[in-house]
Amino acid sequence: QVQLVESGGGLVQPGGSLRLSCAASQFSYDYYVMGWFRQAPDAGRERIACISSGDDSTRYGDSVKGRFTISRDSTKHTVYLQMNNLKPEDTGLYYCFMNVYCQPYGAYWGQGSQVTVSS
Repeated sequence: QVQLVESGGGLVQPGGSLRLSCAASQFSYDYYVMGWFRQAPDAGRERIACISSGDDSTRYGDSVKGRFTISRDSTKHTVYLQMNNLKPEDTGLYYCFMNVYCQPYGAYWGQGSQVTVSS
């Protein structure tokens, strides 16, 4: 059973930065995609970013392009989400996922990290 353990998140003022981490274990895939979805209050699930283990290609949601950066450390099976210039609308629960593509269906999930952007 794949395990995803998240860390990071918290409370930050608008314009500030945070970094999320997600460490994967108990898997044996040669190829995988990891990333984050966000669940905001009174909003649907939104794809934030994902990265492929094959070529480190990345994809971002339109609302975070230019502000968020996803990266990974293949030796640690860990992905990172650097979030800069945070806005109040970035507030929500960020869920790390692992899948064979950048979609939530059939994915493994982390426990979720709360990010709150408020002054």
